[in-house]
Amino acid sequence: MSVLGVPGALLYYETRGSGTLMVMVPGANGEATAFEGVAEHLAEHYTVVTYDRRGFSRSRPEGPQDYDHRLETDADDVRRLIGHLTDEPAILFGASSGGIVVLEVLIRHTSVVRTLLPFEPPAVRQLPDGQTWLKFFAEVYDLYRRSGMKPALERFSQAFVESDRQILAARARAGGDGQYAAANAVYWFEHELRQYPAVELDLDALRTHADRIVLLGGRESRGRPAYDVNVELGRKLGRDVTELPGGHLGCLARPAEFARELVRALEAPSLEE
Repeated sequence: MSVLGVPGALLYYETRGSGTLMVMVPGANGEATAFEGVAEHLAEHYTVVTYDRRGFSRSRPEGPQDYDHRLETDADDVRRLIGHLTDEPAILFGASSGGIVVLEVLIRHTSVVRTLLPFEPPAVRQLPDGQTWLKFFAEVYDLYRRSGMKPALERFSQAFVESDRQILAARARAGGDGQYAAANAVYWFEHELRQYPAVELDLDALRTHADRIVLLGGRESRGRPAYDVNVELGRKLGRDVTELPGGHLGCLARPAEFARELVRALEAPSLEE
């Protein structure tokens, strides 16, 4: 358990295992704990770093924040974390909106990336019906402002398959993600729910480095928007989608299987040096 000072924030992070550095970037709850189970298994193969993204849980902002460029700041935080821990490029795994963050890292800070693993990034502008989904996220936000967090989260869960909805409901009954759950949800509603799905990815930059990208999706998520984003990215970048166990929250539901198949994907012949 360590803290790294970066411009405008203190980043909390944890390190497990040994070997090539793998940094895991969380999605909506922004918290390292989202990867606790899967990280324990991955640490048998890699040095696994999990962290709280800026503004979530133990990673405290300090001073004024530039929320108009928050995605760029998220990507820069990852760059600085990697540079603090190694002189070598790292494997980057990003789940959900964390997948959008790692794509931005490859676009802006190519030299720190060895292999990029975006898992179901909800960059829905890539979809033919992307505007419909952007409208959906805006409606979820409006419901949150009118009626509170619970009904908004229930509405948001409709973007995912039933197995994911069951996990979200169970976590809500158990008190969410611990002492920071309510604050994390508010931060996400205000600064990420509408903004990150609306990002315009630099596809030219991604094509240039497409050989470093392994697009990932949950086997149960086919046909849902976050999975379909990677299908579209795969079509545009000339990359296949590698499926892992479960749905959008497969790393929570089935951490051992998820880790095992993720390691197998990283050991595929096309990625071997």
